[in-house]
Amino acid sequence: MILHRRLVKDRIAYYLMLAGAGLSIALVPLIALALAGRASTLLDQQSLGKLMFSVTWSPLKGEFGFLPFVVGTFWVTGLAMVIAVPLCMLSAIYIAEYAPNRLRASVKPLIDLLAGIPSVVYGLWGILTIVPFLRDYLIPRLSGLTRIGLLNAENPTGYSVLSGGIVLAVMVFPVIISTLDEVFTAVPHGIREASLALGASRWQTIKGVVLRRASPGIIAAIVFGFSRAIGETMAVMMVVGNVAQIPRSIFDAGYPLPALIANNYGEMMSIPMYDAALMTAALVLLLVVFLFTLGARLILMQAMRSV
Repeated sequence: MILHRRLVKDRIAYYLMLAGAGLSIALVPLIALALAGRASTLLDQQSLGKLMFSVTWSPLKGEFGFLPFVVGTFWVTGLAMVIAVPLCMLSAIYIAEYAPNRLRASVKPLIDLLAGIPSVVYGLWGILTIVPFLRDYLIPRLSGLTRIGLLNAENPTGYSVLSGGIVLAVMVFPVIISTLDEVFTAVPHGIREASLALGASRWQTIKGVVLRRASPGIIAAIVFGFSRAIGETMAVMMVVGNVAQIPRSIFDAGYPLPALIANNYGEMMSIPMYDAALMTAALVLLLVVFLFTLGARLILMQAMRSV
């Protein structure tokens, strides 16, 4: 009788966990279907390809070109990852491999604290520090770049894709550093000791053994950081300029997709097709994240086989 009860409880627990896992998996297609249903009004009239490659955004005329917003999203996210990944790699290597235990114990809570700061605070910090620094100090000293086409803005304000990239890079620091630290710490110490015993230096051990063994986790950390960065809205919206144009340089204003949705969602009821256009933008953003994550997962599987 007792054994029967235990089997029944075990079976109930199994189905409850299965239901929870199934619900989690089903959330993504359910969200995509909901967005596609709301976007169908626009997609029935114009193909997704035409919308994606059109540069004109004029809702009053019924023109919804998403290319400036898609390009702006990749400008800001790409700059953020270019800035963040090398710095996070070096920081995580130092924390995991070189830092004394006392320093490590002091630094990790500070990194976790960065992850808990609201994004609007990062946005205000960007307005008060990054934007004035670019406008008053960096851009005037790079005015010679105008002649070779790298600085195209005639009257730079500091609100640019570079400002958004810097703020976004700082926001993903704690995510990537914490993940990389856990990845490096998980590498068995015996491998390090074997390398050192063969005469390798500490840096040679890190470069040839630790990083190679941790390569799948490094890819996962970068993907995690990218996913965190590409969907960020408030902080980027506050410093990027929000101009519906294709940026020609890092000092031009941009307009990422999340900022487009956040800025205009309250106005959509007064303009025909606005609702469908914003839902299409959300669907495009979801598809971009899904495709990037899927591709990164395939790369991660390949890296795990080669380790």
